[in-house]
Amino acid sequence: MATNAEAPAAPLGAVVLISADDIRGKAVHGRDGDKLGTIAKLILDERTGQIAYIILSTGGFLGLGQSYHPIPWSAFRHSETEGGYVAAIDKRLLEGAPSFRPDSAPLFDETYGRRVTDYYRIAPAANG
Repeated sequence: MATNAEAPAAPLGAVVLISADDIRGKAVHGRDGDKLGTIAKLILDERTGQIAYIILSTGGFLGLGQSYHPIPWSAFRHSETEGGYVAAIDKRLLEGAPSFRPDSAPLFDETYGRRVTDYYRIAPAANG
């Protein structure tokens, strides 16, 4: 019988896996509770296979006026109560953040990664 109850928490030390498809489109709220946008893409570290950045989609309507903001994965935590993810930032910080249009993605090299992590002052996710 199906219920609306949340699934029980995984036991401590259990591996919990989620599909990238299940993460894309999820809402992202800031530390103050305001909705910042939705997850458009995940950027992986090719050497470790770990998520390095979330690409946050903000603004726009039907793809017009939309911008993407790369944010270090280490800035996020999953939140059942928010129905998505909470980032350790707020809207004010996004205003001057590194961003790009969906049709002009930057090269995600070490220099660009440093620019992003330096801006947010958030250490990148630990390399596996």
